[in-house]
Amino acid sequence: MKAINRDILALAVPSIIANITTPLLGLVDTAITGHLDNDIYLEAIALGSSMFNLLYWLFGFLRMGTGGLTAIATGRGDSAMQSLLLWRGLLISFTIAVILIVLSPLLVDGLLDFLGADEATNRLARRYFSIVIWGAPAVLATYVLTGWFLGRQSSRRPMIISITINVINIAVSPILTFGLGMKLDGVATGTLVAQWAGLIIGLLMCRHYHPGRVSLRHILELGSLGHYFRVNSDIMMRTACLIAVTLWFTRAGARQGDDILAVNALLMQLFILFSYMVDGFAYAGEALVGKLTGARDHDALRVCIRSLMRWGFRLAVIYSIIYFVSGEWILSLLTDSRHLLDAARDYMLWAVTIPLAGFLAFIWDGIYIGCTATRLQLITMFIAMTVFFALYFLLHTHMGNHGLWLAFIAYLITRGLMQTLLWPRATPKQ
Repeated sequence: MKAINRDILALAVPSIIANITTPLLGLVDTAITGHLDNDIYLEAIALGSSMFNLLYWLFGFLRMGTGGLTAIATGRGDSAMQSLLLWRGLLISFTIAVILIVLSPLLVDGLLDFLGADEATNRLARRYFSIVIWGAPAVLATYVLTGWFLGRQSSRRPMIISITINVINIAVSPILTFGLGMKLDGVATGTLVAQWAGLIIGLLMCRHYHPGRVSLRHILELGSLGHYFRVNSDIMMRTACLIAVTLWFTRAGARQGDDILAVNALLMQLFILFSYMVDGFAYAGEALVGKLTGARDHDALRVCIRSLMRWGFRLAVIYSIIYFVSGEWILSLLTDSRHLLDAARDYMLWAVTIPLAGFLAFIWDGIYIGCTATRLQLITMFIAMTVFFALYFLLHTHMGNHGLWLAFIAYLITRGLMQTLLWPRATPKQ
């Protein structure tokens, strides 16, 4: 048990550090534009960042699918398959990125219409998008590298990539923005340079594993390519369900007024803080469960899952206690608005509940991805999404924002419970 806990922590801790540093890219851009001579730059960056978050979130399967399949290949000792998955993932990521760049004029118009800002902000956000979209090949390829490194049982390399991106962005963006007077273009170009630098560092670190050359014919072989796309299409549709719930949660809050929208956004920061930590253990689960599944070591797999669940439960209890005792103080670090803090107090119990309601879903997500039981994972997400929308439409008229939060908590619980119930069907056969 001690050995598996060491393995879990060796993978989880660097992943947690990477999770924490990843949002810094957007925060640095926000901080820089916040010191320009017009608030419209800050609004445009916020809008542009939101567009890329929505766009790239949908392609998270490049990391998850690559990670799960590579971990299984690692457990089997199949170095040829590990190399194939790397080159296939990179080829597919670059293909998707080229399509995104070609379609970017249509994409930016659709996203701006959906987000609904004023024309002056839209014009600057469109400019930001037109520059940063050229980072799509780097971003999507980095997703593949991150998953591949995790599958090879290394979370330190993704951490190094994340830190590199942020350090370069912090160094380059202020020089371009203030030193060369490029303003918004400087922020966008700094982000672009950082994204490509991260990819270059990742590719250089790949050399440590000496991946073999793979022919294009082998990469495009229909049998294994079909399995690759089945796994990744399941993850992509699951992500679409997750995005639907998240967007509706935001939309439903906005329809109740600006104060409720702001309160929900504040409380969601507590959810995000918890997710940064527990996701590290989910990533460890992806790597270890995939490796043990590939090695067909079923006894060690059961021990690993029990240990992951213990870590998830401990974190949930700790975070719920912290939020119960200090939740209002944490929110006060995020805003000085007294009336928002007073309004948030009415909904604080929901934020306290989130870690205990959600840890099962997070940990199981990593386990299911690790053993590539993605179709069952999609089914559980679809059921949970259905529960969310059903409860929301039943309760929001009578309970208002409490009904929205109850629906969200039920959605998290349903994900975890359904994955628990379906695990015997997902368990690799003896």
